[in-house]
Amino acid sequence: MRYGMVIDLNRCIGCHACSIACKIENATPPGVFWSWVFQVEEGKYPDVRRSYIPRLCMQCEDPACIRVCSTKATYQDSQGLVRIDEQKCIGCKACILACPYGVRSVHEGGKYFPIDVPWGETEECHQGGTVSKCTFCSHLMGRGEEPACVSACPTTARHFGDLSDPESVVSQLIRDRFGFQFHPEFGLNPSVYYLPPKGSALGVVFYTLQSYRRKE
Repeated sequence: MRYGMVIDLNRCIGCHACSIACKIENATPPGVFWSWVFQVEEGKYPDVRRSYIPRLCMQCEDPACIRVCSTKATYQDSQGLVRIDEQKCIGCKACILACPYGVRSVHEGGKYFPIDVPWGETEECHQGGTVSKCTFCSHLMGRGEEPACVSACPTTARHFGDLSDPESVVSQLIRDRFGFQFHPEFGLNPSVYYLPPKGSALGVVFYTLQSYRRKE
């Protein structure tokens, strides 16, 4: 079993529903996002196209963050998910420097709001001074549910499943739609794949390269 996510860049509209759903579900403090969306503009006026690239922890199969953690706070569980034990984390930030994807943050602790409010949960549920990141909403997975960002996506741009199963939806999408990883040259084998946008220069490059490789 190896959980992974496939993000269809052709369907992402940059609405940030994934970012907000993640923040609500995981109670991350102000300024800390485990999931966010970059905007990329291509072309020259008046022929300009805007694409959106969601980012989150890549849940690498061979994580660089684990190798540098001196207290073994960062570890990989039986399902291949990269986790952080807040009780062991000393906030040294070595893992932040080691992660080539820049997807880790430091929790400073405290409440989300400076004063108590009559709605929602105001107490910070993360230990201050520790590092945090996306967990694929492992607490939801334990209940048989999908990560919050997947459920919240209004265009079904995100898909979640077992990468080790060749018949799973994610495996089929990667195989049929030329799914690619960010920076595979790092050798970390990320568990997050992207489907290239068909109309963009980025999409043309990936479709051409992958089609050529299949013919070999």
